[in-house]
Amino acid sequence: MRIAVLGAGVIGVTSAWFLARAGHQVTVIERAPEVARETSYANGGQISVCHAEPWANPKAPWKALQWLGEEDAPLLFRMRADPALWRWGLGFLRECPRARARANLQNLVRLGLYSRDTLQRLRAELGLEYDARTEGILHYYTDPAEFEAAIPAAAAMREVGLDRQVKQAHECIAIEPALGASHRPIVGGTYTPSDESGDARKFTDELARHAARLGVDFRYDCVIDGFATEGDRVSGVRLGTAEGPEVLAADAFVVCLGSYSPLHLAPLGIRLNLYPAKGYSATIPVRPGQKAPTVSLTDDGHKLVFSRLGDRLRVAGTAEFNGYDLSLNRIRCEALVARTREIFPDGADYDAAEFWCGLRPATPSNLPYIGGTRYANLYLNTGHGTLGWTEACGSGLAIADIIAGRRPEVDFPFTGLPA
Repeated sequence: MRIAVLGAGVIGVTSAWFLARAGHQVTVIERAPEVARETSYANGGQISVCHAEPWANPKAPWKALQWLGEEDAPLLFRMRADPALWRWGLGFLRECPRARARANLQNLVRLGLYSRDTLQRLRAELGLEYDARTEGILHYYTDPAEFEAAIPAAAAMREVGLDRQVKQAHECIAIEPALGASHRPIVGGTYTPSDESGDARKFTDELARHAARLGVDFRYDCVIDGFATEGDRVSGVRLGTAEGPEVLAADAFVVCLGSYSPLHLAPLGIRLNLYPAKGYSATIPVRPGQKAPTVSLTDDGHKLVFSRLGDRLRVAGTAEFNGYDLSLNRIRCEALVARTREIFPDGADYDAAEFWCGLRPATPSNLPYIGGTRYANLYLNTGHGTLGWTEACGSGLAIADIIAGRRPEVDFPFTGLPA
């Protein structure tokens, strides 16, 4: 089939790869001049199945209220007259009860494990180089109450097959010695030795080159202006290009447009409860002799992640709900560096930090939309929130299976499939 993949982030490129490998003629449409220029550009770098605990859980509403008005809060809602934000917020509250949160956790762990295994096979098959590290991910805590609360969550993940282990403070420092210099004493942690980290942009760029060798046509600087439909099918996607307007026809279309997916799909009557959650990152040079961490880490109290990418330290996190605003908030940027300096006093050249922000496509449940729609040949692979890099390879393989008429191997609530 001729298949158009809309979007060339890590989700779009992995989708294109698996579709091309299945024998399809694939065209990727991207408005930027290269792949991975938006949400995949400078994310936290973690392949983190251990992050499967949904944002929506019984404690979340109280925490959100506590953080209201704090400019450097891990989760910041900027109240605005935006119906999409209020709809998302109500959906979020519906996902907070314990039973819903547990079901969402189980689904996310299953998809994450499947995706991580798929990534490992793909890396071995193609020899991909993207500053990958395979020492696992350690969640550390500096607050005893937060550490105690993490223990049952780790147990719930182990029940679903994730090897998330509870560690005492001295064990955490043995796993990552750089934590021993922290100005805030480490009180404990949880460790997932099978998780990984790596540069999502480098991975996407490398995989795109392999996909091009398979015949995938990457068309850059193309703006999507809408869809043409005939009955229950999409017949084409309207593009704005340097040469003028164009309609690209295909047999099937896959929407991998991240936070912009709802805007493009609404004219088709497809309503996704998906909202942009702006995340920040700092990329900090590590000079010779500095004591930066090498194991990928998560600071659960401040909702930050740390990944060593060669001679760089990537620090990322927080979520700001402020529409499609992409301006850098200096206070939130400085908060990333301040917490990193507190935990790793001599970890990196903090004065040379480069800041970035991107819009992560968040659903209230944290479950992405993967599968079919009301249109017979229009498919979704979007809404992965903070777990796009973690879930990309599994999602790409799953959407290729779905388009081929096969049920994916992973147990997950895909859209448009029989229950």
